[in-house]
Amino acid sequence: MTRTRVAACSAVTALTAGAFLAFTAPGASAHVGIDPDEVEQGSYSTIYMKVPNERDNASTVRLEVHLDPEHPLASVQPQPVPGWEVEVETAELAEPVEVHGTEITEAPSVITWTGGEIAPGQFQQFPLSVGPLPEDTEQLLFKAIQTYDNDEVVRWIEEPVEGEPEPEHPAAVLALTPGGDDGHGGDTEDDGHAAEDGDDDGTAAAADDDSDAATDTTARVLAGVGIAVGVAGVAFGVLAGRRRSTEP
Repeated sequence: MTRTRVAACSAVTALTAGAFLAFTAPGASAHVGIDPDEVEQGSYSTIYMKVPNERDNASTVRLEVHLDPEHPLASVQPQPVPGWEVEVETAELAEPVEVHGTEITEAPSVITWTGGEIAPGQFQQFPLSVGPLPEDTEQLLFKAIQTYDNDEVVRWIEEPVEGEPEPEHPAAVLALTPGGDDGHGGDTEDDGHAAEDGDDDGTAAAADDDSDAATDTTARVLAGVGIAVGVAGVAFGVLAGRRRSTEP
């Protein structure tokens, strides 16, 4: 009976492990993405191109990211990644755009990382500081081309459509939400909230002091009542004893 139970438990464990591996196996659902996947319109933000290696017999050795030509970014600055070289290509804009009072006629169009390696079972993040993010669209597409050391090329360039199944090779999408008026992604200066917080702290402290005082007063009253009750009890006992001693 015991052996049967052990065998059954082993079978369940094996099935559970198999299901876990099925859901976590390389290539099950991983693709080139962006983290975070949502930022404010008009802001300057740091985003990370997240690149998983989906092959168990080859390493990723090149990543090429194409920016959305319909919504150009005036500033794209990659952060150095150890072991990787990066190149930013620019392109002429069909129509100049104005950024902080300056007319921009060209903008970054392609970022390429080479020289490094993302081994099977690993992923790499490539940081980018970008901005100002456009205010006339709700999303930006980042189309990526991933190259392996066995010369296989995977193109993550298909645009996802809301309400439809995700394409086989979706492009990374950065959602843009309405932001604040400062245009810096919510990095605003302190506008007096610190003083307000200080006032709140002072009020809370005063309230605590009042509460402590009330508690102390209550404790003293209760102590006095207790003493009085105790004295009355002693007196009652003495009187009762005297009555017994005088009884015939």
